[in-house]
Amino acid sequence: MTEVKENIFLFVPNIIGFARVILAVISFYFMPTNCIFACTCYITSALLDAFDGHAARYFNQSTKFGAMLDQLTDRAGTACLMMTLAAFYPKYTFWLQLSLTIDITCHWLYLHTSTLQGKTSHKFIDMSENPIMHLYYTNRTVLFCMCAGNEAFYAALYVMYFYTGPTVFGIGLWKLIALVSAPVAIVKAGISVLHGIVASLNLATIDVNERAALAEKSKN
Repeated sequence: MTEVKENIFLFVPNIIGFARVILAVISFYFMPTNCIFACTCYITSALLDAFDGHAARYFNQSTKFGAMLDQLTDRAGTACLMMTLAAFYPKYTFWLQLSLTIDITCHWLYLHTSTLQGKTSHKFIDMSENPIMHLYYTNRTVLFCMCAGNEAFYAALYVMYFYTGPTVFGIGLWKLIALVSAPVAIVKAGISVLHGIVASLNLATIDVNERAALAEKSKN
């Protein structure tokens, strides 16, 4: 009997993921010149992130490729937005670079370490045991507000370069949104740093145990 191999690239959630990539690339091209069109593509790409997760569960098509594609699309989207903001606000380039560095390195380290943890049986630090972090991990509302607030901050910085918006309390709407959401973005960056630190400690645990196992093996 001929074995039929699945083509994961044609899985529904991954097709949605490819659409996210295309929309993101289009938004990158128009970011410096066309705010409305760039925002439309960028936001649609971001919203599709929720749909591909539902599709993966509905069709039982969750894959490591899909998870990685999601992560890379998110990180690339953030990186290109930061690059545009650095061009718009050169005075704040350092802080944008720092934010981008934290976002990419901490997410990559955490994701890579989580993959390695799945292949070992060592005792790792579990941040979900902390009451505050447990709330962050288990409460979808809290997680959504944190992610939405973080995105709102950078999106508002981008839009306010083109438009002031209606005045609220004597401040342009987009600037007001940036001011209100700034604390959320700072806390989110702090959580990312914490993820990076914990991932580093867990990765060190893997190293120590593997070296000890090799040393024990060499003795025998």
